[in-house]
Amino acid sequence: MLTEEVIIMWVIVLAFVAVLVLLGLRIVQQYETSIVFRLGRYNRTLQPGLNVIIPFLEWVHTVDMRVLTMEIPKQQVITKDNVPVSINGVVFFRVANAQTAVIEVQDYRYAISQYAQAALRDVIGGMSLDDLLAEREQIGQSIQHNVAAESAKWGLTVSGIKVQDVDMPEELKKMMSRQASAEREKRATITKAEGDKLAAENLAQAARTMLASSGAMQLRTLQTIDGLGPTASNTVVFLLPVEVFEGIKAFAAAQKPQP
Repeated sequence: MLTEEVIIMWVIVLAFVAVLVLLGLRIVQQYETSIVFRLGRYNRTLQPGLNVIIPFLEWVHTVDMRVLTMEIPKQQVITKDNVPVSINGVVFFRVANAQTAVIEVQDYRYAISQYAQAALRDVIGGMSLDDLLAEREQIGQSIQHNVAAESAKWGLTVSGIKVQDVDMPEELKKMMSRQASAEREKRATITKAEGDKLAAENLAQAARTMLASSGAMQLRTLQTIDGLGPTASNTVVFLLPVEVFEGIKAFAAAQKPQP
């Protein structure tokens, strides 16, 4: 028969084995990848699901493989035409190679953040203010190209970089507002002048048409009077050629009875 000491020993052994088994189980989520280091050296990569490791000999580093979003803090930059601006943005990236991202760089999040800030300052510093305000999409693509080329060595893939906000001094904003207002006023003046020119050309064409017909002016006058409407408050004054009055006199004389 088993003695009490033997039973206790077996219980301790089974408990120790159960603890080792539990410590050796690792569940990797679908959106994760785990890197296994055995005695300090890279050993293998764990895929999503239930995995087993050797406790106390293997160490696991888990990496999120989803698209990550990181804000580029607001940067003070001097543009090519010596205008100080503050600009920030956002970086969208993901880990393409978990092994490289863990082994080749100490902290890939911090590294890509710092590189994106430097790339933003370099790109903005080589552009004028007008280009900065008009070409945000192109600026984002230029920064993305610079960051993606370097981050690929770290096992990262940059899917996009967007410029969010551009802040300028208040005095410059007022000057730009006055410039925009003057530009709109110039366009309005040009549009009005073009309209006056077209109206004058149409009037000249109408005058030539009326000149070709002897009764056209009288008909146009009657049409204008008819368009005024039967309102008693309207007073209409218009001119008639002398020939009309002479014709009226001749008509009246012809209607008088002869003595």
